Amino acid sequence: MPLYDCMFLLKPAVSKEAIMDLVARVGKHVYRRNGVLTDVKSFGEVQLGYGIKKLDGRYYQGQLMQMTMMTPPSFNTELSYLNKEDRLLRWLLVKHRNVKSEHSVHDADDAMSELRNVKSNVFDDESSEDVDDDDDEHEVSEDSLPLEG
Repeated sequence: MPLYDCMFLLKPAVSKEAIMDLVARVGKHVYRRNGVLTDVKSFGEVQLGYGIKKLDGRYYQGQLMQMTMMTPPSFNTELSYLNKEDRLLRWLLVKHRNVKSEHSVHDADDAMSELRNVKSNVFDDESSEDVDDDDDEHEVSEDSLPLEG
C-alpha cells in the first residue's frame, strides 16, 4: 500500500475536541480499508498567504494538521465527504513517491552505484569547463604589433 500525507487546514476557531473528532473519523475510515495511520502532526495556527472565502466569512488564519497513512490507492476517492465538512477550509492528499517497498529494497545497492556514477560524471564535466576556450581574448606580444613609421 502506498504512503500518503493528508493535510487539513481547519478554521481557526475550531476546538481541539472537534479536531480530534475529525482525525478520529478519518482514522477509522483508514482502518476500515485495512490501512494504517502512521503519524499525526499538528502545526498549530498558521497565517495564510491569501484569504479563503467560505459561507461564514473570509479566513486569513487556520489550524494546520497532517496525517500520514498507508492506504489502498482507491482511498483518495473515498475522502470526498471531507468537501462537506464545515470545520475545514481546505484538505489535500499527497502520495509519497520516494518510499521503498519491500520489492525495491534489494535494489538499493544498484541505485547507490548509479548515483556514484552520475556524481563522478558531473565532476568530470566540471573539470573540462576549467579550460579557457574563449576566442575573444588573445595574448599580444611585441612582435605582433605593427611598426609605426
